[in-house]
Amino acid sequence: MNKDYKIFTKEMKKNYKILVPNMLPIHFKVLDKILKDYGFDIEFLEDDVTDIIDDGLKYSNNDICYPAMIVIGQFISALKSGKYDINKTALLMTQTGGGCRASNYIHLIRKALENSGFSEVPAIGLSVSGIEKHPGLQLSPGLVLKLFYAVIYGDLIMCLYNKVKPYEINDGECDVVLEKMIGYLNNNFSHLSYLKVNKISKTIVKAFDDIKINKTDKIKVGIVGEIYMKYSRMGNNHLEEFLIKEDCEVVQSGLMDFINYCILNSVIDYKLYKKGFVKSKFASLGYKIVLKIQGKINKVIKENSKFEPPTDFEEVRKMADGYIGYGVKMGEGWLLVANMLELIHSGANNIICAEPFGCLPNHIVGRGAIRKIVDNNPTANIVVIDYDPSQSKINQENRIKLMLSNARINLFL
Repeated sequence: MNKDYKIFTKEMKKNYKILVPNMLPIHFKVLDKILKDYGFDIEFLEDDVTDIIDDGLKYSNNDICYPAMIVIGQFISALKSGKYDINKTALLMTQTGGGCRASNYIHLIRKALENSGFSEVPAIGLSVSGIEKHPGLQLSPGLVLKLFYAVIYGDLIMCLYNKVKPYEINDGECDVVLEKMIGYLNNNFSHLSYLKVNKISKTIVKAFDDIKINKTDKIKVGIVGEIYMKYSRMGNNHLEEFLIKEDCEVVQSGLMDFINYCILNSVIDYKLYKKGFVKSKFASLGYKIVLKIQGKINKVIKENSKFEPPTDFEEVRKMADGYIGYGVKMGEGWLLVANMLELIHSGANNIICAEPFGCLPNHIVGRGAIRKIVDNNPTANIVVIDYDPSQSKINQENRIKLMLSNARINLFL
């Protein structure tokens, strides 16, 4: 037994519930089914941040980043709720092995467990590179492949949902189709048919394309920033729902963009530092495979619907040229800049950059690049919204409303 952390054993897998913070509501509903099929009793937590942040502040250092405070507060609040058998509950947090939050969260969670009297609860650090060893959480190649395709299809559904939801004629129809397509995916992941990319993507695209819409002029608002704040409703105070109520169309890049960014960083490391030759070759091959699959889906969207497909990630990557070096890869690094430029090029000139307290890489990269982006793209309308325990939701929404008022002026000029 490793003395540094409590191991999640094979015996624990049989009767332990594993709590995980929810970040992507659409994607995680598919991941939930896959993981349960493989014997993992997973529960994705999603609370109102006001109910848990006090525990986060109490059991984490007040200098740590806001997403860490939320996740720690969420875990401790769940354990204190009495809903779970503490002797048969584990926590799970993913790790990329990179800088900042990607490698520190799991250690902060363990310290919080110790300080709050739950030291017997295992905290699992999950990473593809195997930073930690937990015999009870072995990811077979088949499971990893399914999780990969779940992200690909989750991105597709999220993209189409965002394109349709603000324009639906029949209230709630888009949400009904969303749940239907999640169920459709879950059925396909029960057997090998999930590999039929063309067939599945055509079904999903047709389902959203058949929704009756009224395509009026609306403000397109792109959301970028730290990955948790960008996607998590709890982290960004239900930003997407707020924007839809403000009569906007939300534009977001998929989770696969971030995964592509992580894959490419292995290739870039070798180019810049001659480090990890074998890893870079595997990463380069993996990147090409991902682009090929995404290309198939984009072709389906273009040929079978009225929607514009997402920009090919290789084009997105090249947009960062002249703005930032590819060696800048802490936090969201060069991807943050590339995502903002891609939004502008695709017609979503109004951008919210969601920046959490304590995320130094994102504050430096996000804020630092805005001046040059606006200088080169005068139509860009970018606002940085800070998220931390002391920021009121009203103040955040008022700043966004000010940005939207400028956007409406520009829309009708």
